[in-house]
Amino acid sequence: MKADKYIIPENKKTDIRKLPVNSKEDNVEKEDIIAKYEANKQELIALQDKFYADGREGLIVVIQALDASGKDSAIKYVFSGMNPMGVKVHYYKAPTSEELAHDYLWRIHQNIPRRGEIAVFNRSHYEDLVTVQAEEIWKGYHMSDRVLDDTRKKFFEKRYEQVNNFEEYLYENSYRMVKIFLHVSKEEQTGQLLERIELPEKNWKFRADDLKVRDKYDAYLKCFNDVINKTSTKHSPWYVLPGDQRWYTRYLITEILLHELNDCKPEYPALPDEEAAKLPECRRILSEAMAEYESGKSEKKSDEPKKKSKKKSKK
Repeated sequence: MKADKYIIPENKKTDIRKLPVNSKEDNVEKEDIIAKYEANKQELIALQDKFYADGREGLIVVIQALDASGKDSAIKYVFSGMNPMGVKVHYYKAPTSEELAHDYLWRIHQNIPRRGEIAVFNRSHYEDLVTVQAEEIWKGYHMSDRVLDDTRKKFFEKRYEQVNNFEEYLYENSYRMVKIFLHVSKEEQTGQLLERIELPEKNWKFRADDLKVRDKYDAYLKCFNDVINKTSTKHSPWYVLPGDQRWYTRYLITEILLHELNDCKPEYPALPDEEAAKLPECRRILSEAMAEYESGKSEKKSDEPKKKSKKKSKK
């Protein structure tokens, strides 16, 4: 799998800031990759159908990135064509007052899919490890002193442990989670933000405050680096994918999904013996009914009066 090289190994320090943001190191041709991407999508459609019918495992796909990194479009294009009954997308914005009154994993746990379904998290519980940390939001939490009196390092070390335990708990209950970080350069992010201003149909995506977040590009990337290294595990790994070329990013995401779904070994459920024994008789009844329909169509066609052809009159 091409995406294997982008896994962050468990307990092995990796500086994601030094990882590639484009496909140059992989020496690939755009046309070849787009063709493979389209083929992968067709394979995913068939696999997802079997995965949904099997219903033994659930898959959670977490997608995180800095602003204007292509999260929305990646979800739109990669998951198009799949059965919407088995795929649900959840977009996590700033928590509501109701959500803030609960623990930070409360709103996440409510969206854990049924087994057989795929849940896509556009942002996720990792906002409570990254944004909350980068913006020092945690200091304003309405929580007891015994919690808030911790040092910043100790506060978030506990959160890393909580998240790892939560994800392992899900794995032990027949769920898989893959976590994808779209790694874009500051230049690409700037270009995407500028495009939101220049294209009227994208104006709605832009907020002046986006520039404040852009100014913190390095701080956010450093925070993601720490968080990803602390929370990439064997059963819930992080993939840091090059994000500057979206055609390549989307292809790599399909590779990850194919790997995970194939690893689940989904199978269409077999009928119980009692129901399977009834199939021959049911087939006979339906076949006779179809024969009657076909016979009725033939009789109706033969009873239709033939239309007389009109002869042209000679002058």
